[in-house]
Amino acid sequence: MTVNPVELIAMARARELGESVLGTTSPNPAVGAVVLDAGGTVVGEGATSPPGGPHAEVHALAQAGERARGGTAVVTLEPCAHTGRTGPCADALLAAGVARVVVAVPEPTRLAVGGAERLRAAGVDVEVGVEQEAAEEGALAAWLTGVRESRPFVVWKVGATLDGRVAAADGTSRWITGPVARAAVHALRATCDAVVVGSGTALADDPQLTVRDADGRDAARQPLRVVHDRRGRLPATARVLDGAAPTHVSRAEGPAELLAELFDRDVRRVLLEGGPTLAAAFLRAGLVDEAVVHLAPKLLGAGPSLVGDLGISTIGAALSLGLREVTSLGGDVQIRLRPTRHTGNRPHADERG
Repeated sequence: MTVNPVELIAMARARELGESVLGTTSPNPAVGAVVLDAGGTVVGEGATSPPGGPHAEVHALAQAGERARGGTAVVTLEPCAHTGRTGPCADALLAAGVARVVVAVPEPTRLAVGGAERLRAAGVDVEVGVEQEAAEEGALAAWLTGVRESRPFVVWKVGATLDGRVAAADGTSRWITGPVARAAVHALRATCDAVVVGSGTALADDPQLTVRDADGRDAARQPLRVVHDRRGRLPATARVLDGAAPTHVSRAEGPAELLAELFDRDVRRVLLEGGPTLAAAFLRAGLVDEAVVHLAPKLLGAGPSLVGDLGISTIGAALSLGLREVTSLGGDVQIRLRPTRHTGNRPHADERG
């Protein structure tokens, strides 16, 4: 594989562009693209539009104009070769006259595969697999989970004290973490298609589950609010039913069935904000793909733990998580982790439009 430093920098930027549109593209992938002119200067950037709009490559080529001719397109996902709600991106690249295309992740679906071959057949130099792992674990992770397992990608977010308590013994749980961490939660919600809680959390905390900006105003785009309420306990006065955002109340049997419902609604990235019981159910089922833990430097000594019973009785069977990132959030700490033991492997699905 032959790539130069300028192309690697462009690929890092393409990944950032994909991250910037998380939560807006489902069921399509959040792709980023950068166009370099023949001299290696960035002349165009783009990311996937909401469904029905242009793909990342088209945005980047439109910005580049004639400067794309003889240049290089750097893309996080192999350009598609089919006509869905938009035309093939491979054809757009050919029409723009690019001489080289650098791709991170090869197209995994039977529907859209063939872009690299089409480009090569027309004489374009194509490199596939450049920093593939980083791209697969970034903005494309949710879409790839949908393709490979026919379910949404699940991010479990929890806020707790240093001793792992999510509430005090009297049930109070408001303001465990500070304002910087709370703002980070809203930013995280904005990257997701749906926010999920259980009926217990809905009854105890009556959360609104909306995304708010730095000034406390509701954001223009709101994820789907989901309450898992098998016993029909949610009252009509609950804030999640206030009309500020769409809401789905589910009586699904368990986590897998709930995710299947959401997948059918084009949800590809879920934020699990439910309490210890719901979190444990998802973890036991192997249906947590990432954990975002906010720890406050406080001690309670009593109260509910951040996760319920996992059915683990010995240290050797502990569910291990791999540390991805530790960030200071004002006086609190954010820890991002990925489970190192995972189940799933659902049937392959074709989707991309």
